[in-house]
Amino acid sequence: MTHLPFIFMDIILPVFILIALGVLLQKKFKLDLYTLAKLNIYYLSPALIFSKLYNSTFSLKLFFGVIAFSSIFVIILYVIGILLSRIMGLNKGKQMTFNHSIMFYNSGNYGIPVNDLVFRQDPLAMSIQIAVMAFQNTLLFSYGVFALNSMNTGKMKALLAYFRMPLFYAMFFGICLNLFHVNVPDFLLTPINYVSNSLIAIALLTLGAQIADLKLKFTHLPLYISMGTRLLAAPLLAFILLKLFSIDGLVAQALLISTAMPTSVNSAIIAQEYNNEPEFAAQTVITSTLFSSITLTFVIYIAMKIF
Repeated sequence: MTHLPFIFMDIILPVFILIALGVLLQKKFKLDLYTLAKLNIYYLSPALIFSKLYNSTFSLKLFFGVIAFSSIFVIILYVIGILLSRIMGLNKGKQMTFNHSIMFYNSGNYGIPVNDLVFRQDPLAMSIQIAVMAFQNTLLFSYGVFALNSMNTGKMKALLAYFRMPLFYAMFFGICLNLFHVNVPDFLLTPINYVSNSLIAIALLTLGAQIADLKLKFTHLPLYISMGTRLLAAPLLAFILLKLFSIDGLVAQALLISTAMPTSVNSAIIAQEYNNEPEFAAQTVITSTLFSSITLTFVIYIAMKIF
């Protein structure tokens, strides 16, 4: 598990094969991305979140500890993003998209498969990844959308958007039923588990389909800075925080690996929806996804060796 070739061949390569299949299917059949996105958000992800949290052995202390770590981590990334964007002299719109590209990372349809492969379906490790994903989704669909919306229209309705999504309720009920040892009947749990088990393949296919039509360009400095910050500086920052807070073992491994994911596809989607530097947002997604095949291999190696 701790050898670089093994990590790349057995963890990273399977992920990119499924992403590549998504690219090929999108190129050939022009899949309905809207439907795929809805399936992931409203059907597959809630089932996975509920199933993993319900079946996991964890405590509220651990759950909120992960949320606290993620909050500190993202706040520092936000400050770094502001400083870097000002140094580069970016306008307000591009500054916001740049910040989003380093703050919001693909903890769902990339992070979950990687976690599953690294930790061999360990329920505790997956619960940590689920908590990270829940935090990232909450932040993206509240602050991320609100920031863009307020810049364009001044409306604050986006603050409540997350609570209209089933992800929140799946997380809530998964935790509550687990903590109070409520037995879910098999006729409900069996279909939930079936749906949960299908998420990884469909999520990676969706990711490939989403990036298939993006045009790859290496034209300006902010793209390089975004990619370097997201893939290199972010996990280095996470490593320092883990050491500072004396977090070790499987929890530290799962957290460090979770912070090394590429830029979230959803950050590009909301940039497109609000017409805020959509091309730059798309470029940060595709370049960070491609180069994460290298950087994530080393982060996994370091996580398993040191913690």
